[in-house]
Amino acid sequence: MQKEMFDISMGVLIPFLGTMLGAGCVFFVKNAIKPVVQKTLLGFASGVMVAASVWSLLIPAMEMSEHMGKLAFMPAAVGLAFGMAFLLLMDRVIPHLHMGCEEPEGPKCSLARTTMLVLAVTLHNIPEGMAVGVVFAGLLSGDAPISIAGAFALSIGIAIQNFPEGAIISLPLRSEGESRKKAFVMGTLSGIVEPIAAALTIVLARIVIPILPYLLAFAAGSMLYVVVEELIPESAEGEHSNMGTIGFAVGFVVMMILDVALG
Repeated sequence: MQKEMFDISMGVLIPFLGTMLGAGCVFFVKNAIKPVVQKTLLGFASGVMVAASVWSLLIPAMEMSEHMGKLAFMPAAVGLAFGMAFLLLMDRVIPHLHMGCEEPEGPKCSLARTTMLVLAVTLHNIPEGMAVGVVFAGLLSGDAPISIAGAFALSIGIAIQNFPEGAIISLPLRSEGESRKKAFVMGTLSGIVEPIAAALTIVLARIVIPILPYLLAFAAGSMLYVVVEELIPESAEGEHSNMGTIGFAVGFVVMMILDVALG
């Protein structure tokens, strides 16, 4: 039991470590990330999240529902729809500002520009944390077709895409005049929501085991919303949009390999 809890704690914290290491780039890189690199990294993150949504979340959700026969798709479909609706709601009620944009989204407020930049990244770290949490909850339940290696594959995949995400938030904060230390702290804090969301999801899933397939799909829907609404459009804007496409392909293949090889 002690080893199991240690494994879960490590799995939950790995994605946060990826964000922290990425934010640490602010101490070694002088200038903001070049647009072509940023688009490649955004595409890479999109590919990882889409592959994780399919292999680590939606397919296990349907496999857990095989007893429903031809309606085995129902939990996955319902959970995915609610996941997208949840992120749509969060997008509307939380003030945030995306990279390269002048006008913030969400309700009007007097928050600083840098704070809203951090909130934008924090917003799409929530579903990533939920995804990790629900996969480890499935591992704990023993009812889901998820192995310890498969659960860690998801954590590692999200950590890999969190690395550039941490850099993408900390470096622009530095270029906006923040000190390196403050830019690092704010970049790191944008990822703290992931282990929190993961822990809450594990607790919820353990209390209500029958909803596990719905939670898996809910996390998938939330991540897909972020990809379609934010990451892909940002990677496709202006010049070098083809680099975003290449980044997507690489990210998708990397996550697919991790999940299939380790799962």
